[in-house]
Amino acid sequence: MRTLCASTLIGEFFVIGFAGLVAMQMTGLSEVAIWTVSGIAMLLSLLLCGMLTRPGGVQLGWALQAALIASGFVVPTMFFLGAVFAALWWASVHYGRKIDEAKARWAAQSEDAGEPAGEPA
Repeated sequence: MRTLCASTLIGEFFVIGFAGLVAMQMTGLSEVAIWTVSGIAMLLSLLLCGMLTRPGGVQLGWALQAALIASGFVVPTMFFLGAVFAALWWASVHYGRKIDEAKARWAAQSEDAGEPAGEPA
């Protein structure tokens, strides 16, 4: 799950940065305000890559998805992009967990068969 979710978060990092550039041109907000909010969101997306396996990591990811959608009030295109990334986040969590479960089953079957798990043949 960690790899899929981290890939989504790295993609969001870049989208947030580009949205900040667009917001500077489209809105009357100050550059300081735009880059403070964008910078915090970009930093959070990077920090979440390392926090995914800790308690609350996935929930913080959902909070970031909600904030990304809400940023559509400043840059309207972000309603669409936020929804796309929320769908990607859901898929990353959902299918990532299935992959993790399959890996665990495979490792257990390998151990039951007497093969050391994770060692090359």
